[in-house]
Amino acid sequence: MTSADSFTTRADAFAAILDGVADRWDAPTPCDDWTVRDVVVHAIETERDFLQRQDLDPGPAPDLTDLPTAWREHAASVAGVLGRDGVAEREYDGYFGRTTIAATMADFYGWDLVVHGSDVARATGQPWEVSEEEARELHATADGWGEALYSEGVCAGAVDVPADASASDRLLARLGRDPRWAPAA
Repeated sequence: MTSADSFTTRADAFAAILDGVADRWDAPTPCDDWTVRDVVVHAIETERDFLQRQDLDPGPAPDLTDLPTAWREHAASVAGVLGRDGVAEREYDGYFGRTTIAATMADFYGWDLVVHGSDVARATGQPWEVSEEEARELHATADGWGEALYSEGVCAGAVDVPADASASDRLLARLGRDPRWAPAA
């Protein structure tokens, strides 16, 4: 699977979670002071901002009144940008070193979609888990960031979980999310 394909796979999984939100867009999430709506808008805006900073036009911003549709339009725009001749492989000096546009979309923004997919799913009572293999991949990506993983605005400090916790719970705990978090009743 290419980096561009990896981003698309993660974007599709995020879209499926958004389909299950129903009318709970204002529900609180594990991200302090963020609602489900805030998380989705964050994902769209940060990805658009990255592409624009790379002088890549993602097209017009989607209408955010229908977030599942807006997400799908946005993800299709990103796939279109990555599909342009030479864009996916284009190198640049990123925050974590030399990389490509597609690798950043897959390994940083796609990684963000997995984590925020968990946030949205848990906030709206949907099941969420990653396989052992995907958890290993996500941990390996995070390993490459070193202590920058815990920089302001990225992840909070790790949370303790039992040694026999699931792959999903171990991943969430490493990223500063309490796997036991649930919306207030």
